[in-house]
Amino acid sequence: MTNSTARRVTANMNLTLDGRYNGPGGPGDLSAIIPYATTEVARRHLDRIWQTATTALLGRLNAEGFMGFWPSVADDENADPRDRGYAKWLVGTEKVVLSTTLTEAPWERTRVVNAPVADVVTDLRATGEGDILVNNSASLIKALLSADLLDRLYLMIFPEIAGGGQRLFDDGLPASKWTLTLQETGELGEMAMVYDRAR
Repeated sequence: MTNSTARRVTANMNLTLDGRYNGPGGPGDLSAIIPYATTEVARRHLDRIWQTATTALLGRLNAEGFMGFWPSVADDENADPRDRGYAKWLVGTEKVVLSTTLTEAPWERTRVVNAPVADVVTDLRATGEGDILVNNSASLIKALLSADLLDRLYLMIFPEIAGGGQRLFDDGLPASKWTLTLQETGELGEMAMVYDRAR
């Protein structure tokens, strides 16, 4: 169980109405998500997720994608300031990448760990301050939900039914109760929500 002095573990995910983080075409099928990713509500949400975080916890595939994209945004003076804020945070913050295949990190301020995510989070919680953010790494978020180690869920819900693809909330997760602490709806029907684990 979480105590009041432990670091908070937070996770962010973009989902369709039917709970999917990609479409029937596989991991690269983001056709139901991309139209909403740059709305005002989505950008405010992106700005919100990292403000109290001091560690980014990533899976290898996500790390490769993020570190291939965000550093150029950090350097782009014409980028949206909220996108640039997240990009600068990601480049500059401590990054822990879970991988069974990487042996060393190709990015600065990054360490690679080959261990179960629950063990890694338990170790991270025991040291340092600030939130530990898992941004869009579904496999890590699922494992943390299974171990009941998430304290906050940042969710963007997009008004489309994908009809196929991978779901975040699989059957078999332990039952848990959450408190809605923020909700914002955009002009396209997209919703940003923040849920805190009620313990």
